[in-house]
Formats: sequence, C-alpha cells, structure tokens
Amino acid sequence: MSDLLERLRGRGWRMTAQRRVVAEVLDGDHVHLTADEVHARAVTKLPEISRATVYNTLGELVTIGEVLEVSTDKRAKRYDPNAHRPHHHLVCGQCGAIRDVHPIGNPLADLPETERFGFTISGVEMTYRGVCPNCATA
Repeated sequence: MSDLLERLRGRGWRMTAQRRVVAEVLDGDHVHLTADEVHARAVTKLPEISRATVYNTLGELVTIGEVLEVSTDKRAKRYDPNAHRPHHHLVCGQCGAIRDVHPIGNPLADLPETERFGFTISGVEMTYRGVCPNCATA
C-alpha cells in the first residue's frame, strides 16, 4: 500500500474506488503529474473514472493537505504527494521534468531580518532551474 493511501486511511478518509485509484496513481518518488496525466493513468486502472472526479479528488487532497499543488512555471499545475516532508523542486527548463530536492540548511533562517520587511514568515518555496541530463545530451 502506498504512503498516500496509508495516510488517507489513517485519517478515516472515505476510500471509494475512484479515490483509491487517484491515490495509487500519485504514489511514488518525484511524482508531479498534471490533472490530465492523473486522469490518463487512472483510466487505465478504472476505465469509467471521469475527468471531473479526478479534478474533484485532487482538489480534496490539496484541501486536506495530503497533496501539494505545484506551479513551477506557466504550464499546468502539478500534484505532489510528498506533502509531509519539506522539500524544494529542481525543474528542467526544456522538458519541464521536476525532481524533489532536500538541500541542507534552513532557507527561512537565511533570510535576514532586514529583508523580511515586517512579515511574519510562514514558509519558503524554492525552485532550482536548469537542464536535466536527458535534455543536455539531446
């Protein structure tokens, strides 16, 4: 059983066949699928699942904090099941591939008080950009 499925069952989230399939599709490391990609994969497991059901399920998962909605560029939003381990993203500027990264240090602590402009900081989102090995050799 996937980590996401375990977390959802632990919360007592009602596990319909459609919800289970969406959670299964999101399982894995470095998963950052668009809603359409989730739907395309879900249909292979449950042919009758509708696009609306996938979108609604993703919205619920984001609302309850079990999936992150990631927008790293002007492309479609992506869904990241790695919601409980703080991380940043490394994005290929050519193909759009996204990898989770866990740099050492605390970026929140790295922002000097003089650069906070009186804000109470609640979180940090960092995106590293570059070219992935596949695009670099193409």
